Amino acid sequence: MSQERLLSQIRSPEDLRRLPRESVEQVAGEVRQEILERVSKTGGHLASSLGATELITALHYVFDTPRDRLVLDVGHQGYPHKILTGRRESFDRIGQAGGIGKFLRRHESEYDHFGAGHAGTSISAALGMAQAKQHKGDDGWVIALIGDGGMTAGMTFEALNHAGHISQKNLLVVLNDNEMSISPNVGALSSYLSRKFSAPMVRTIKGRAREFLDGLPGDMVHWARKAEESLKVFFSPGLLFEALNFHYVGPIQGHRMDVVLETFENVKQMLENGDGPILVHALTAKGYGYEPAEEDPVKYHGVTPFELASGKFAPKKPGPSSYTRVFSDALLSLAREDDRIVAITAAMAGGTGLDRFEREFPDRFYDVGIAEQHAVTFAAGLATEGMKPVAAIYSTFLQRAYDQVVHDVCVQNLDVTFALDRAGVVGGDGATHQGFYDFAYFRTLPNAVMMAPKDENELQHMLRTAIEYPGPAAVRYPRGSGLGVPMDPEIKAIPLGEAELLCDGDDALVLAIGTMVGPALEAADELARRGVSVAVLNARFVKPLDAERIATLARRCGVVVTVEEHSGMGGFGGAVLEALAEAGVSAPTRCLAIPDRLIEHGSSGQILADLGLDSDGIVRAVTGLLERGGQR
Repeated sequence: MSQERLLSQIRSPEDLRRLPRESVEQVAGEVRQEILERVSKTGGHLASSLGATELITALHYVFDTPRDRLVLDVGHQGYPHKILTGRRESFDRIGQAGGIGKFLRRHESEYDHFGAGHAGTSISAALGMAQAKQHKGDDGWVIALIGDGGMTAGMTFEALNHAGHISQKNLLVVLNDNEMSISPNVGALSSYLSRKFSAPMVRTIKGRAREFLDGLPGDMVHWARKAEESLKVFFSPGLLFEALNFHYVGPIQGHRMDVVLETFENVKQMLENGDGPILVHALTAKGYGYEPAEEDPVKYHGVTPFELASGKFAPKKPGPSSYTRVFSDALLSLAREDDRIVAITAAMAGGTGLDRFEREFPDRFYDVGIAEQHAVTFAAGLATEGMKPVAAIYSTFLQRAYDQVVHDVCVQNLDVTFALDRAGVVGGDGATHQGFYDFAYFRTLPNAVMMAPKDENELQHMLRTAIEYPGPAAVRYPRGSGLGVPMDPEIKAIPLGEAELLCDGDDALVLAIGTMVGPALEAADELARRGVSVAVLNARFVKPLDAERIATLARRCGVVVTVEEHSGMGGFGGAVLEALAEAGVSAPTRCLAIPDRLIEHGSSGQILADLGLDSDGIVRAVTGLLERGGQR
């Protein structure tokens, strides 16, 4: 039977389960090749999916999905799951408008039991499902597949502790241990899971310990058994999970289909016998089966289209530096001046540009793993002792540490700088990664400063402003390239709360912040051609707001349009309306912002245009206000 014919038979896991056991390895090979062929054309998450192909294929073969629930942590490794659950033909538009998502989404398939784009959620969700099944008297099992990167999340251990405490009998956790998350894993747990001693050595030591115990008389056995437990804790990778009341199985070779199938079949029998909860520890290689991805799994984690035969990416066209690169350059420059500056990331050194900081200042760089809560409070602790911590965390991921931002930083007025990369629309990653809420969750907090640059040159000045401010300060900036503006050779702080009037006018006021300043200027040019005189103010700060200047301009211009790449609820527009009300200014106002609904994946430019967050949308908003006001 040809490989193409074999995979073409599979429209669901039920079709997979009809195949003979000896065919499952072939299916996994075909799935891996399918992922390579499709992702090389579309881009997407590659290395993680290649590394989890055997595990996911075997889980669908052994367990009765969707009756048995399969919960994947994050979803980076979810492409084999999508192919085996009827979405193979949809891969040509993955991450594009109208296409399937890069992550799991409940509304996309009955097999996507829990949607997630952030790490560390799978065991908590799976435990809830397992407990619900028990309450309802439903049959079947719940399986959480989590990578060792996700195991560094504190929430993961909260869930393991709870599951073990209630002895959840219908729960299986599969630990996909490839010693990688997106960047190489860090921390004591990762070192523990690295297994510096092989399983045969562990068995030998334990066997000899038992022989020794058998030869001891009397009460010496009690103390010797304590010594044996100490040896087991030191050497065995499973004792941590056994201590949490899980039955530990492994480590197993995660790419040996015969081993994986046999293990899962045995584990299923254990679950039927009431031996849960169980944790299976599988050793895999991120990028397995494709040499370029195996050699550089970080580079091939999330990819743009590439040449399959060679693994080469299309050469990047010359253009402006990315905002991430400009942030990295500026932070390095400032850190050379001030040895109190330290940098913190939560498992995203490359994504935030801090990998360069690590190379130059290894003793002042901290990667805490997928642990944003710890990252923020760790930064707070550093600040109490006079350091200048800069926590570079994606806007969407800092949401996970909101209480720490409030309680541990802002309430105590500690000198922590937050650099929020990927703010605003992020394109193909979709709803779980959009950075739409940071203005709202910072501007309500006491002592906090919140700002956004109009271009990459302003970003470097804002970074100095934030670091020099003696309290909590955040700078948010977008994904992708800057505008190509000239860069000032000297980085200078911006006066706190001071907006910038970019062009003056009398008919209307456009208040813009961050990425929307450029479209606002384009709109002003177009309106000028139509005989409308527009003032454009680059607000720069959401908090403190340049309220007096805004009120003065609003009184003179008569109508106001605010524009931001952020949620309209709680955002910059709301701050302006509050300031106008406080000043007693009654001016017709339109707030252009992200609406109160989820924004799915697609082209960033098209998403913004569809939402009216471009120059055309600003022109329509201004002319609409003027027409309703009878001024034109």
